[in-house]
Amino acid sequence: MARRGQVRHSTADQRLLANQDSGDFVHSDPWRVLRIQSEFVEGFGLLADLPRAVTVFGSARVPRDHQDYAVGRRLGGALADAGFAVITGGGPGAMEAVNRGAQEAGGLSVGLGIELPFEQRLNDWVDLGVSFRYFFVRKTMFVKYGEAFVCLPGGFGTLDELFEALTLVQTGKVTRFPVVLMGVDYWRGLLDWLRSTVAATGRIKETDLDLVSITDDVDEAVRLVVEGTAAPGGARPSLPPSEAGRVAT
Repeated sequence: MARRGQVRHSTADQRLLANQDSGDFVHSDPWRVLRIQSEFVEGFGLLADLPRAVTVFGSARVPRDHQDYAVGRRLGGALADAGFAVITGGGPGAMEAVNRGAQEAGGLSVGLGIELPFEQRLNDWVDLGVSFRYFFVRKTMFVKYGEAFVCLPGGFGTLDELFEALTLVQTGKVTRFPVVLMGVDYWRGLLDWLRSTVAATGRIKETDLDLVSITDDVDEAVRLVVEGTAAPGGARPSLPPSEAGRVAT
């Protein structure tokens, strides 16, 4: 509805067919809605036939000679051996390591990149990749096509995805969605704070901390993923049991 000064004295068809003096209209909010829609369509179309997959996060700033890179590479390979595709942010560092490990093990390596102010391209070990303009579209793909999250040590982006996943599980938006933290020394302080401050003051329930597991061991991380994604009452794939590095939460 439009009244008084809001009434336009031209029709929608006239405005559609009129010559544009500039390209500024493509940066308007209505046009952005179409761009957002196109990103969802592109992502859904690309990933629709993806097999069972695990989304792995970690820092883009990890050099190739760092221990976290070696762990990420082993993790990618172990997930591939367990029958999962891996999904990462497609960038360098820990993300590259996981993609590389999965590809080297013969698994499917997926990268979902993001447009950033500084240059970043999909790493060379991505088999199937797409770059997004909008973080929230990309985050939807991470959750929709991943059956679990594994977080290697990382920064704000990794923390953002971690708490996004925990919120979705806590509120029942997704079910049977394991969240595993790799790196006991790195993550222990965060979990201690959640327990001693956030849970202790009633901001979350103590049982909410059961939504996340923490380990240093790659085999243990994969076992947690396999068991956490198994259908209720169904046969669970067997992996060699490993208790090394497991920290009760």
